Amino acid sequence: MLGPKMRFGAFIAPFHPLAENPTLALERDLELVQLMDRLGYDEAWIGEHHSAGYELIASPELFIATAAERTRTIKLGTGVSSLPYHHPLMLADRINQLDHITRGRVMLGCGPGSLPSDAFMMGIPVSTQRDRMDEALDDIVQLLRGETVTHKTDWYELCEARLQMTPWSRPSVEIAVASQVSPTGATAAGRHGLSMLSIGATSAGGFNALSSNWAIAQEKARECGQTVDRNGWRLVGPMHIAETREQARADVAFGLDKWLYYFREIAALPLVADGDGDPIDQLIASGMAVIGTPDDAIAQIERLEQQSGGFGCFLFMDHNWANWTAKRNSYELMARYVFPRFQNLTENRTVSLEWARDNRDRFIGQARMAVGARVMQHIQEKGTENIRPEILEAMGLNKKPDAAE
Repeated sequence: MLGPKMRFGAFIAPFHPLAENPTLALERDLELVQLMDRLGYDEAWIGEHHSAGYELIASPELFIATAAERTRTIKLGTGVSSLPYHHPLMLADRINQLDHITRGRVMLGCGPGSLPSDAFMMGIPVSTQRDRMDEALDDIVQLLRGETVTHKTDWYELCEARLQMTPWSRPSVEIAVASQVSPTGATAAGRHGLSMLSIGATSAGGFNALSSNWAIAQEKARECGQTVDRNGWRLVGPMHIAETREQARADVAFGLDKWLYYFREIAALPLVADGDGDPIDQLIASGMAVIGTPDDAIAQIERLEQQSGGFGCFLFMDHNWANWTAKRNSYELMARYVFPRFQNLTENRTVSLEWARDNRDRFIGQARMAVGARVMQHIQEKGTENIRPEILEAMGLNKKPDAAE
């Protein structure tokens, strides 16, 4: 029997350098989701950011509403909604509306907010963000399950709050909690039996924390009478693949340095060590990124499977390291050559080909006998003079005498 089919998607923050036209950059993000839909990707997760100029999407819900009109099957998630920035009823109501509009294709990703500059502009103390996420998540889970909630905190109040429309998805839309190195996300996922988004799964800290964070989620779920499912666990990592490793390295010369600059100077997360070393070599050697071929991508996902113990979906961390043409090619190569390895798409084809090969003589013999029988029937009815010479020769009925005879 076939096991679960691994899903594939992208985590689209997105990252757009300042030199680009932001209007066209957003349009290209929409085109990317359309491409993914055509190629058979399962999911696209859309970020929420309000400062720093690179991660341009302020409302993942607006983006999802637009993308839903342009796609057919791909599921669309907020990646992630920063819960401290929203009143829980307002966010739950918008997600519920999208659940109806998309007929169940929307997912809610939750987190505390990744950019301190976002929180600063709203007067939200960074030290409170994780606590506020936990408070809001407790209420959003209930609201999206159609329950009535009364709850007062020091930053919002719910008074007999409920959604006007019964949720389209039952018992609710899928909810996933962002998790990196700290146990915050894993604990929240376990408390409510939710899915988990391991955003930094290939960074050194995130990779090392995979198994422990899943164990934390499981333990918390048992304490709270919940269950967590590995099929709902998403792992996120950056990749760019091409037909050869040399081509992949040449492709990422387009935008890798700008991406590294943003993480080093703005997001305060240096991903490669300072110095004279080649950043591509550093990213590959550390396991942080794949810059190579489909085989390299397969090896990375197998490495993540072994470290984590199993997960349900791998998400590209979308990055714009390469130009649009090379980026599209990377996404297509992933669908053509990496998906089949983890989705058992070629197993039956392989067995069928080998079976046909191993029985070729039997099948060809039967086919020749069938043709011969029909030719003999025709000869009996019409005589040999009406049969083409090459057919008679093939049947051994028009063999010329050997010279020795």
